[in-house]
Amino acid sequence: MSDPLVQLAQRIRAECEHLEKTVLRAQRAWEQAQRTGDDLYLDSAALNLHTFYSGVERTLELVATTVDGSLPQGANWHQLLLLQMKEEIPHVRPAVISERTFALLEEFRGFRHVVRNIYTFQFLPERLEKLMEQLPETFARTRAELMAFADFLEASS
Repeated sequence: MSDPLVQLAQRIRAECEHLEKTVLRAQRAWEQAQRTGDDLYLDSAALNLHTFYSGVERTLELVATTVDGSLPQGANWHQLLLLQMKEEIPHVRPAVISERTFALLEEFRGFRHVVRNIYTFQFLPERLEKLMEQLPETFARTRAELMAFADFLEASS
C-alpha cells in the first residue's frame, strides 16, 4: 500500500488542477457578466468563487486530518482551519499557507458563507468585483504553497 503522505501529495496536486479549472470558469463568467450585463453570469462567477474556496478548504481539511491528526471543531471551525494551516507544527510540518495567503483566503471564506446564506439576486457586484480582482493572486499563491507542501510531504516519505 502507498504511503499516506505520498497519497496526500498526489491528492493536493489533483486538487490544484481542479482549482485552476474553477478559477478559469469564474473568470469567464465574470467577463461575460461585464460584457453582457446579464446577472446570471454574476451568479455563475459567485458559484465558482464558492467552489474555489470549498476546494481549498477540502484540501486543507485533508492536511489537518492526515498530517496534523486534528480538525478544528465548533461553529467557527472554518476560520480555525485557516489559522491552523498558517502555523508551523514543530517536528511535524511547516506552515501550509503564508500570512498573506491566509488573509486572501479569509476574504473568500467569508464570501463562501454569503453564497450559502443569501439569494443569488442579493449578491453585491462590488463584492464580486473585489474578489475577482484578488482571485489571480489568491490562486497563484495558494497553488504555489500547496504544491510546495506536496513536495515537503513527498520528501518526508
